[in-house]
Amino acid sequence: MRFFLSGTIVALLQSGLMSFACADATSDSIAVLRTVQPGAVDSAEARKAVDQLTAGGSKSLLPLLNGFHDASPLAVNWLRNAFEQIADAETKAGRKLPQKELEAFVTDQQQSPFARRLVYETLKRSDASVEDRLIPDMLLDASPEFRRDAVARLIKEASGVEDAAKSTPLYRKAFTGAVHEDQVKTIAEALRTNKEEVDIQRHFGFLSQWSIVGPFDNKEGKGFATAFGPELEINAGKDPDPQAEYDGQLGKVKWQPIATTDDYGVVDIAKQIENYKGSLMYATTTWTSDKDQQVEIRLGTPNSWKLWVNGKLVFEREEYHRSSQLDQYRVPVTLNAGKNMLMFKICQNEQTQDWAQRYQFQIRVCNSTGSAILPATSTARSEIKSGVQQ
Repeated sequence: MRFFLSGTIVALLQSGLMSFACADATSDSIAVLRTVQPGAVDSAEARKAVDQLTAGGSKSLLPLLNGFHDASPLAVNWLRNAFEQIADAETKAGRKLPQKELEAFVTDQQQSPFARRLVYETLKRSDASVEDRLIPDMLLDASPEFRRDAVARLIKEASGVEDAAKSTPLYRKAFTGAVHEDQVKTIAEALRTNKEEVDIQRHFGFLSQWSIVGPFDNKEGKGFATAFGPELEINAGKDPDPQAEYDGQLGKVKWQPIATTDDYGVVDIAKQIENYKGSLMYATTTWTSDKDQQVEIRLGTPNSWKLWVNGKLVFEREEYHRSSQLDQYRVPVTLNAGKNMLMFKICQNEQTQDWAQRYQFQIRVCNSTGSAILPATSTARSEIKSGVQQ
C-alpha cells in the first residue's frame, strides 16, 4: 500500500526539520562557547561557533543570553562577542532586534546580571526611552548596577524639589534601594538636612556590639599564626568561655563589651581601648537567624585578620596597613537557624608611621546585592547581642 503526501504537508515537514536542525546548531554553538578553555587550543572552534550564531540572526539571541547563566568569565567573553556581533549585523542589515523579548530578559532577575546589563546598554543605544520604561521599577533589583541607576534617578528628582515635605519621601524611597556608599551618604545628608533621622548602621547591617579580649602578643608578627586562649577553645570544638581569664601580652585579660555608634560600624580599638603596638585582639558576637540561609559577611580593616563562623575558620588575610574601605572583603557563608557565633581576630604590627596607627574593623551581614540582612530579633536598631554564644 502506498501513501501519498500533499506538497503542503511535505513543505511543512521539511520546514519543521530545518527548524529543529537550526535549534540544534544554535545549542551546539552555545555549548562550544560555554566550555571554551583558557589558551588558544579551541579558539578556532569558538570563532566558528560565533560565526554560526551570527548567521542565525536574532533568533539566536535569547538562547545565547540564557547561556550566560553560571558561565565562566572566559565563556562570558565569547558569549558577549557573539551577542555583539549578532546585534551589529542585524542593525547594519536594517533589521530590528526583538525589543519586547529583550526588554523582558532585562527585567528577569533570575538571569545573569552581566547579560541583563549587556542587553540594556544595547537597547539604550538605539532607544533612549528604554531607561524611562525599565529603570524606575529596579529600585530593589537583584543587580546592584540597576539599583544604582534607579536610586540616581530618585536622588536627581528629589534634589530638584525645594520643599522638604515633598523631597523627603523621594529620598526615603531612594534610601530603601541604595547599596552604594556614596549614594547612601548623599541621601543621608539630604535627609538630615531635612531634620530626618537616618540609621545608616542598620541600613547596611553593621554588627555594632561585640565582646573583645586582649591584647595578646603579636611582636614580630608571630601572633597571626599563634593560637591564644579563645582560638584554642575554637580549635578544640568549643565556644569561647565568656567568663574566662587568659594570659595576655600585658598580664591577665578578660572579655569586655565594646560597641560603636559610628554610622559605618567602625569598631576603633586604638581610640576605644588602646593602640597596643605588636598586639592582637579577639572579638565575638552572636547573630540570630530565623532560618538556614546563605549570606555574605563583608568587612573592612587595615589590619591582619581571621574570621570564624560557628567555630569554622572561613577566611584570613595577613596584610598590614593597606587601604581600608567599606566591603573591602566579601566572605560568603551559611548561617544556621538560631544563634550564630562570629569570632574575629585582628592583629596590629609595630610600625610607628602615622599611616600605620589604625587598629579597627567594620563587619556587616548582607546579601549578594549589598542589602542588609538583619538578625531575626532586629527592631528599630539592629539588636546584635554582644558577647560570645552561651
